[in-house]
Amino acid sequence: HAESRSLSPPSLSFLFLPPFPQARFSYLHMKYMFFSWLAVFVGSWVVYVEYSSYSELCRGQACKNAICDKYRKGLIDGSACTSLCEKDTLYLGKCLSSKPNNQVYSGGWGDLEGVVKCQMEEVPRYDPGAEMEHRKEASPFNKPTKGTSVEKFKAIVLSHLKTKVGEQANLQDLVSLVLFVADYNKDGLISLPEARSMWALLQLNEFLLAVVLQDREHAPRLLGFCGDLYVMEKVPYAPLYGISLPWVVELWIPAGLRRSMDQWFTPSWPRKAKISIGLLELVEDVFHGTFGSFLMCDVSAADFGYNDRHDLKVMDARHIVPEATFQEAMRERRCNVDEDCLYGTDCRTSCDLTKHRCTPEVTRPNLAKACSSLKEYLLRGAPSDIQDELEKQLYACIALKGSAEQMEMEHSLILNNLKTLLWKKISHTKDS
Repeated sequence: HAESRSLSPPSLSFLFLPPFPQARFSYLHMKYMFFSWLAVFVGSWVVYVEYSSYSELCRGQACKNAICDKYRKGLIDGSACTSLCEKDTLYLGKCLSSKPNNQVYSGGWGDLEGVVKCQMEEVPRYDPGAEMEHRKEASPFNKPTKGTSVEKFKAIVLSHLKTKVGEQANLQDLVSLVLFVADYNKDGLISLPEARSMWALLQLNEFLLAVVLQDREHAPRLLGFCGDLYVMEKVPYAPLYGISLPWVVELWIPAGLRRSMDQWFTPSWPRKAKISIGLLELVEDVFHGTFGSFLMCDVSAADFGYNDRHDLKVMDARHIVPEATFQEAMRERRCNVDEDCLYGTDCRTSCDLTKHRCTPEVTRPNLAKACSSLKEYLLRGAPSDIQDELEKQLYACIALKGSAEQMEMEHSLILNNLKTLLWKKISHTKDS
């Protein structure tokens, strides 16, 4: 009896033990199932969003088909048409698009590396980044009409450019330059398909700037075109600074840390100085340049890159707009507060509350915006003997207000002082 009494409690406790592991097992099982289901749901949503975004942004084949269909019908012609549509020596590679109606791809053209840009039909939703571009017609490439003489086409181009860049003494030279580019086979004649391609391209700010700056080292070379598809020289190193991270990672990185991380991935300081001089020279080129003034309405690192010699190159010039076009658009824009008078990220005017219309003059010149973009880039790692002077000049530059015309002397003085300071420091190095 003693032995049985001593054995009974363990045997009874044994009978009551199983329910607890089972309950624990059920709880863990439910927890596991819940998180598995949640992971599948989130993963499926991410895949769906990424696929939807990619399919909307990356429609290169549709763009190529539309262009080549018009080429085969004899509506358009250009230096890239045969390679794109017949020989298949011009191909579209990795998708780089950021807007559905502006298709951008890395590409190859024989031995050349380039960037292919193609305009799709207008998307139905409002796109503030494209509001100063020509709105694509329902039947593109229908201008000029059949029977238009070269002289008549020249007059049409002259009138269009006068509206775009304003009245100026050398407007005829710009027209001649446009017609020279349009005659891609250099036979001295401009066919109707060539004229239609050029007319479509002239509606685009970026293409016009490429023509205007084609002899300057800060603009990638225009390699060819077909309709309103065009091929630019590839910029080897881009963006100007910073790294691209998956958006899921971006969500968890504080803004301050993100800015610091961007500055870690930059060249040595003398090379940064040379790249920065390139941006300052670009400001000179587009301010009261040979063919008018342009406003830089997005001076962010993503829009610029550089080559092996550390020469700055413009990668995305859609927001470098002719000043005359900008001012006309702003005069027509209705507003209630100053915030309504913003184009891109950097071109702001004020709101005239008596008329509820935006004023035409920008509040900050191109130079101030360029210096804001370069401040952290240049000050990080700057030599100690110029650190204070460089910081002083950059802050004086950032403080510039009003249009450049209103402060032309101060604008030129600050620009020249900055360039001189940087060149003096790197002129003896191989980076210069």
